[in-house]
Amino acid sequence: MPDASGEQARRAFRRQLDKVYAWYTVGFALFVVALAVGERMGLPRAAIGIVFLLATLALYAGIGLMSRTSDPDEYYVAGRRVPAMYNGMAMGADWMSAASFISLAGTLYLTGYSGLAFIMGWSGGYCLLALLLAPYLRKFGQFTIPDFLGERYGGAPVRLVGLVVAILVSFTYVVAQIYGVGLITARLSGLSFEIGIFVGLGGILVCSFLGGMRAVTWTQVAQYIVLIVAYLVPLVWLSVKQTGVPLPQLVYGQQLERVTAKERELADDPKEREVIRAFAARSAELSARLRDVPAALAAERQAAQDRLAALREANAPLASIQAAERALSALPHDERAAREAWSAAQSAADARARPLAGMPAHARAYAGDPDGTPGERIAYRESRANFLALVFCLMVGTAGLPHLLMRCYTTPSVREARESVTWALFFIMLLYVSAPALAVLVKYEIFNVLVGTPFDLLPSWIAAWSKVDPGLLSVSDVNHDGIFQLGEMAIGGDIIVLAMPEIAGLPYVVSGMVAAGGLAAALSTADGLLLTISTALSHDLYYRTLDPRAPSGRRVMLSKVLLLVVALAAAYVASLKIADIVFLVAAAFSFAAAGLFPVLVAGIFWKRANRWGAVLGMLAGLGVTFYYMATTHPWLRAVFGVTSPIAEHLWWGIQPISAGVFGVPVGFAVIVLASLLSAPPSAREQALVEYVRFPGGADAS
Repeated sequence: MPDASGEQARRAFRRQLDKVYAWYTVGFALFVVALAVGERMGLPRAAIGIVFLLATLALYAGIGLMSRTSDPDEYYVAGRRVPAMYNGMAMGADWMSAASFISLAGTLYLTGYSGLAFIMGWSGGYCLLALLLAPYLRKFGQFTIPDFLGERYGGAPVRLVGLVVAILVSFTYVVAQIYGVGLITARLSGLSFEIGIFVGLGGILVCSFLGGMRAVTWTQVAQYIVLIVAYLVPLVWLSVKQTGVPLPQLVYGQQLERVTAKERELADDPKEREVIRAFAARSAELSARLRDVPAALAAERQAAQDRLAALREANAPLASIQAAERALSALPHDERAAREAWSAAQSAADARARPLAGMPAHARAYAGDPDGTPGERIAYRESRANFLALVFCLMVGTAGLPHLLMRCYTTPSVREARESVTWALFFIMLLYVSAPALAVLVKYEIFNVLVGTPFDLLPSWIAAWSKVDPGLLSVSDVNHDGIFQLGEMAIGGDIIVLAMPEIAGLPYVVSGMVAAGGLAAALSTADGLLLTISTALSHDLYYRTLDPRAPSGRRVMLSKVLLLVVALAAAYVASLKIADIVFLVAAAFSFAAAGLFPVLVAGIFWKRANRWGAVLGMLAGLGVTFYYMATTHPWLRAVFGVTSPIAEHLWWGIQPISAGVFGVPVGFAVIVLASLLSAPPSAREQALVEYVRFPGGADAS
């Protein structure tokens, strides 16, 4: 029977949490209202951004300071006393990363129907997590995923390979979060992107560094409240503005009909066709340069030098001379750089030499036509296959993410571990059913308000975001008519949500609140990921493998030091802008799907799986996934010197974002074959499977 005094203590603890977070929510609402009043009274926008940034970082730092600990149970698993609802809220914040908050609606804006693969895959992954992994891992009662693998499969090799996979998954994921932190911090503070990364990094470190999982848990609950309010309030506001109804999730269908009608109108617009022809001409010019790169580069350099010399000779204004100097220095330095730059520019021009700035029709399910020409039928099959492959990778990858699986260890019981995943699904659903509505409402606003505006009357948010990162937003008068056309704007999905209040013409305080929500989403996930990496290194590598007699204080201190080192390394990689947030996150999911999901499922449900099957299965699944990415993703191809056409390396037309679809079956197959061809696991390991899977002796309370 449950201990009565322990149950009373848990209820008292829960009541205290309810009071604390209720007051916190009221305080946040009053804080936003006070800033709104300040804006009406003339408080500058820059000051509002700084206040939001500093106030939220100070809040999270305060929670980290109050939750500091050196106790291993508290540092690694929050004392295993987090109530199911609050663990679900923390899990939701841990999950609601920069990809969900910042990029999901942006992806839906740019890709339409195909972006729903992210929602379907991520939501389905939580069902897999609840059914296949969460309760069994909690019953096992370890600290980390490598811990589980080491105990289940019995041996250091399995633990070490699991450690490498967990670190690879988490590091790839955390780079995407820190990229988002830099983007938001730069927008709020006016600092450069690179400096913004390291400023935001302080907010990440102060929580996870001081209090480990205990501090991260209570901070993530606070961050979830901020991010969900920041996401829903402006969306409801925009819905009321456009439709008069405060439930955008229910009425955005009628706006989608209007967007579809506007898409047909824009596709036939003569001005938009002028823009398309201009980009087609630019593509043809670049194609001509690429046919003879040395001669074209020499001609470009000579023309730039002649232009500069002519300006100097004519005593032109200093600004004109400096612009000519910058144009000369910006030319590629050698033939290889010229080929890469011009190839990328040609691809960009080709993408925009199509209707709707290269975006598909929003309500169109797949590219191509199943009843069209042979080329259209192939495009349709590949588009559908990529949609399903992405859903599969995201679903299986979600169930294998180490930082989510670690949250299964923080609840008081197996039952509450399962309940916490159910709560997490509810908290995540609040955002996921809203993201498609946000994408449609923003697209309606841009199509009907922004398009057709004279360039000298464009809103200030365009110039502001262009300064943050021209790669995310750039606008130019391509057809020189002085009127903004849709095809004249290149916009990245990573700013759709952050710029949404300004696009909708809402007060700037709402923009600050949305940025604070995005910062909360990125910080919450980054905290969990950094803790996962540092815990794996200090607990699984140092304590479990190198020095089993290490005292608890030394282990926790080492974890803190490693967390700092990993955070700085991730910030440096993020500052290089090697890929957008969505690809980095999807890569992490493919690695988790192929490297961890098969070995976890086999370890729980198949007694015959042994250590060699686990080791070889993880290596094979991860190896196939990484090979596919290295030969098909542009940045990785450049790193590994792959020069042959990408089309030669695509298997059945599957894009690199879904590489895990090949690694997962390989991982399962190798686990089965290697386990059957080698000695069975020990009686103790098989007994562990029986204990975890069946109710005898279970902590089901």
